[in-house]
Amino acid sequence: MRLKVTALAIILVLLISCKMVVKEEETDEGESAVAEKLATPESQFEDIEGNPLSLAEYKGKRIILNFWATWCRPCLEEMPSMQRSQAILEKENYIFLLASDQPLPVIKAFQIRRGFDLKFIKYNGSWSEQEITTLPTTYIYNEAGEKVEKIVGGVVWDSPEVIQKLKDTH
Repeated sequence: MRLKVTALAIILVLLISCKMVVKEEETDEGESAVAEKLATPESQFEDIEGNPLSLAEYKGKRIILNFWATWCRPCLEEMPSMQRSQAILEKENYIFLLASDQPLPVIKAFQIRRGFDLKFIKYNGSWSEQEITTLPTTYIYNEAGEKVEKIVGGVVWDSPEVIQKLKDTH
């Protein structure tokens, strides 16, 4: 009986931490999130080779910054549609960055094993610094480097509705 209770508790924790709900961050007026600049310190991110990376390097592009982990099922489930969406949105000036706090060898091994053609990066900060309580969490930045949207949970990135919403995001 104790084993069943423990297993149930673990399942509940996993379900809560990786829920599949899309939620937009809203302001007091109920509008989409007011812009927030790319103000993360350069040392918070590294490319897959371990070189420091700043989001400001992508100013002038629209950024989809997705926080994920290899153990997060909704994170893994949304990656194929994210890869397809990346190809669709290439002409719309989007770059997809997938940030994990796991060690670089784990991220590299995952990318090789799964064969995704996405830009994986290492996040060196804490989830709380980014106001992340659930994975996956995605931030969308406009060309000016302003955070314009927060999405919590898994998304079908290549659905017509999401593609249109991303095309309309400025």
